[in-house]
Parts: sequence; C-alpha cells; structure tokens
Amino acid sequence: MDSNLLLAFAVTLAAGLSTGIGSALAFFTKTTNKAFFAISMGFSAGVMIYLSFVEILPKSTLYMTSSLTELEAAAMAAFALILGMVVMAVIDALVPSAANPHENTQVELIGENQSQLDFVEQAQNQKLLRMGLFVALAIAIHNFPEGLATFLLVLDDPEIGIALAIAVAMHNIPEGIAVSVPVYYATKSKGKAFRLSFLSGLAEPAGAVIGYLILAPFLTDFSLGFIFAMVAGVMIFLAIDTLLPTAKNSARGHLTVYGLMAGMAVMATSLVLLRL
Repeated sequence: MDSNLLLAFAVTLAAGLSTGIGSALAFFTKTTNKAFFAISMGFSAGVMIYLSFVEILPKSTLYMTSSLTELEAAAMAAFALILGMVVMAVIDALVPSAANPHENTQVELIGENQSQLDFVEQAQNQKLLRMGLFVALAIAIHNFPEGLATFLLVLDDPEIGIALAIAVAMHNIPEGIAVSVPVYYATKSKGKAFRLSFLSGLAEPAGAVIGYLILAPFLTDFSLGFIFAMVAGVMIFLAIDTLLPTAKNSARGHLTVYGLMAGMAVMATSLVLLRL
C-alpha cells in the first residue's frame, strides 16, 4: 500500500510540475509550432474524454453497485458526472475572467503575433505582475481538484491513472506559459517567472495529499464510485472548456479533430493491449 501511495504521489507531482515545461517554452522558444500544439492539445482532450466515458464512468458504476442496484448506481454515476462538471463551472465563474486560464485560449504570446508582444512590452509592469499573480492563483485553484482526481485514479488503477496524468500534464503546459509570460515581462526576471509558474503547479500534489488525508477515513466503495464519476465530469469539462478551444485557436483546419481522434485511438488500443 505504501508503494502505491508513493507512486500515486509521484505521478501527481510530475503532472502538476509540468507547468514548468510551459514556463521554459515561453523563455527559450521564439516561435511555437502551432500545428504540433493543436494536435497535442486535441490528443490530450481525446485521452480525457475517452477515459472518462469508457473507463472511469463504468468503474464508478461498478463500485456503487456494492450498495445500490444497477439502475440506482447508473443514475448516481450520471448525477456525479454532471456534478463534477458543475463544480468546475462554478470554480471558473468565481475566478475573474482576465485571470482565468480557461478563458484565455490563445497561445499567441510565444507565436508570430508581434503586435501582442509589443502591447505586452508597453503595458505597465505593475499591471502585468498583478495579472501574473492572479493567473497563478487561478491555476492553483483549478489544479487542486485535478490533483486529487489523478492521485485517486493512480491509487486505484495505475495504468488508467498514469494515462490520465499524462493528459493532465499536457494540459498544464499552456497554463505554465500563462503564468510566466506576464511575470517575466513585468520583472524581467526569468527566475521569478519560473518560480511562480512552478509553485502554481504544486497545488496539484497539494490537492492530492490534503484531499486524501481528509477523505481517507470515509473512502468506501460507494464514495470512491461517486468520486470517480465526478472525476470523469471534471476531465470532460477541462477537455471541452480548455483543451479543444485552445487547440482550435492555435491552428487552422482539422488538426484539432485529428489530434482528438488520435488520442482516443491510442487510448483504446493501449487499454485493449493491457487486457491481453
């Protein structure tokens, strides 16, 4: 059990700290390969959506059949799924849109749009720094439930949990960019920008540890099933609200759809191979 806990924490920590990758990209690349970015975000969305409907939701229903009939368990899982989406929608609504990474689906700050770079450079440093701090706080708030969800899934089923953690990590990369760019332009310090981006990612493992310590005494088959269905709702919301719009705004054509299809296909194939 101890080794499982360590694995779950390590995976969650790695997913959270991927914000640092986004921060590094903002510093060390002059242009972004937007086609690759769009395909990657679409791929991540495909993984999240496929896992949510094909693996996590059925697992949730199965857990709850230990204390409910099949019909009741299916209804409860559907309710928890919607509840997970509603919780994320409420969190989004409480965060100011200017600081909300889910509202900012553009990645032009490291792209070819020089006018945006000129605007950033001409903006008041204090305003930029305040924006960076707000974005970091917003990301930390969003990462807290993501961390708990990833942790519990890895603890229950490492293969599925790790696959989801990879998708979460890919989703965290643009969030790292959103934190580091305004802070860097405000302070001209790569170190400060990277540290703030890095710290915002720590909310993911913090959510895992704090959430698990609070919930551990109450974890039954029913509560796990309910939580897993909420996790599915959270992941679906993230895919639809953040990943797909970000991908679509990054490149023209059907690259987002191709990435989505590839994510689902790879996930389906890997899950079948795991059962051989």
